Amino acid sequence: MPVTRLILTDFRSYAWASVEPGSSFVLLFGENGAGKTNLLEAVSMLTPGRGLRGAALSEMARQGGDGAWAAAAELGEVAVGTGTLPSAPQRRQVRVNGTAASVNSLSEWLSILWLTPAMDRLFSGSSGERRRFLDRLVLALEPGHAHHSTRYDAAMRARNKLLAEEPWDEAWLASLEMAMAEHGTEIAGARARTVAALDDQLAIAPEDEFARAAIALEGWDKADLPAALQANRARDAAAGRATEGPHRQDLAVLHRAKQMPAAQSSTGEQKALLLGLILAHAELVSERRGEPPILLLDEVAAHLDPKRRAALFARLEGRGQVWLTGTEAALFDGIGEASRFLVQRGQITPA
Repeated sequence: MPVTRLILTDFRSYAWASVEPGSSFVLLFGENGAGKTNLLEAVSMLTPGRGLRGAALSEMARQGGDGAWAAAAELGEVAVGTGTLPSAPQRRQVRVNGTAASVNSLSEWLSILWLTPAMDRLFSGSSGERRRFLDRLVLALEPGHAHHSTRYDAAMRARNKLLAEEPWDEAWLASLEMAMAEHGTEIAGARARTVAALDDQLAIAPEDEFARAAIALEGWDKADLPAALQANRARDAAAGRATEGPHRQDLAVLHRAKQMPAAQSSTGEQKALLLGLILAHAELVSERRGEPPILLLDEVAAHLDPKRRAALFARLEGRGQVWLTGTEAALFDGIGEASRFLVQRGQITPA
């Protein structure tokens, strides 16, 4: 569902702000540092996880405030919100229609994808970055993925801690390893289903200015994880981490036409491949969930040549709510119906 109203309280550069966007393009323009990305980050926090910047909760509080912050949204007749309290700045609170809810429950109401300048080198960056990117794609299709990820990470952290202590509690270790296996199998299965479906979607994507990718899941392949974890206890204790499991998987991306690893493509090609992947995934989500995801595209238009910019706007037309930022309104020339806002430090004005 699109956001029909966004309200911020002591979030980043905003003491208070309210925005009422339309259901299609939401265009935010203003000088660098005005707070455009802060608005996108606030929207991204309406899903599980740490948002598009991956920042700590305390970093989102406005300087000069009481240490707490809130981001709330109206989705038609549904109201969702998240934030922290002054007494617990590291504990995230979530409410749905005024009732306390879990962080993971947010994915039942909103499907949100984003693209930021920091993601431009995703294909040549760390495998951890690609896993986090992939998990956001999975979450948009299978909301339960957040639950399994949280449980798996908790069991893995507890196992790592237990392995650092001797003598080991064999029964407790076995219990944690069974939990890792249970949730790890679900994680790997959801990733495999998403990658297969998205690769099929990419194969039929339009032949336009955005190079089509071919993707595959690499790394751990759902072997007998409990047995592997038990056999690897000594090695994992020495390494201080689990050396097998879905946390070792990676997303492999190829330039489909050239059959070249995306990491070896030019900077412009990598940008086009990433955008094409996001657009194909948005189509897949629309088909599966019956509604398009919200897209947050930070400073994307400024880094595209006019031909690719026009192709992007054409692909996004009629695809649900799309938030775009830019330093100048002229960057959005070619977009018809849209909600337009001038962003100045701490202020948002309809334009």
